[in-house]
Amino acid sequence: MLNFEQLSGQRDDHLVEAEPGHKLLKQVAGALSVMREAAAEDGVSLDLVSSFRCFSRQLRIWNEKWHGLRPILDEQHQPLDPQLLGESEKLFAILRFSALPGTSRHHWGSDFDVFDAKAVHNYEQPFQLISSEYEPGGPCYGLSQWLDKHAAKFGFYQPYNGQNAVAPEPWHLSHKQSSEALPGLLEKAPLQKLIECSEIAGKETILEHLDKIIRRYIQLEQP
Repeated sequence: MLNFEQLSGQRDDHLVEAEPGHKLLKQVAGALSVMREAAAEDGVSLDLVSSFRCFSRQLRIWNEKWHGLRPILDEQHQPLDPQLLGESEKLFAILRFSALPGTSRHHWGSDFDVFDAKAVHNYEQPFQLISSEYEPGGPCYGLSQWLDKHAAKFGFYQPYNGQNAVAPEPWHLSHKQSSEALPGLLEKAPLQKLIECSEIAGKETILEHLDKIIRRYIQLEQP
């Protein structure tokens, strides 16, 4: 079982290199390899966009969004003006698409994002990793259909399926056996201490709403 430093992305000694630049739990890397071979047999390219993401990387993404250096998107994937958002509004707008550092499922090694590299290469528009690219007419629609039909056979599911506070992410897969117990291990006290000691933007607002963040964005309780 993972300890808090591993759960929060501060350590990666629980992971193996699934391929150059991508780390996962050993059992997840194995299951992914088998699933990728099956997809290839059906003519589907199943490629990694991202896998393990450390705390410092997630922190940089978070801070850049908070300070307006990266876009904060609405439900239609359109950019919001951060100057028009109150502190709490900004917090939950970011959380809809980006996990709080220390709580990302990408810290665990059980979760990863996928795309169809061949189809994206032939796509006429820049790839953005948004839902429309996994819908009819998008370059990853075939991959999305294949995953809907087959992913569970290899132990994977989509935790961000539109049934919770996080925006739907058809590209995000989680290895169920490896991940299902982990949200319950992320306790408030060490997480609060980590946030307090970090250089995270919006710290006071985060700490004010930490209980709600844990319920809705880690435990994925329905809003």
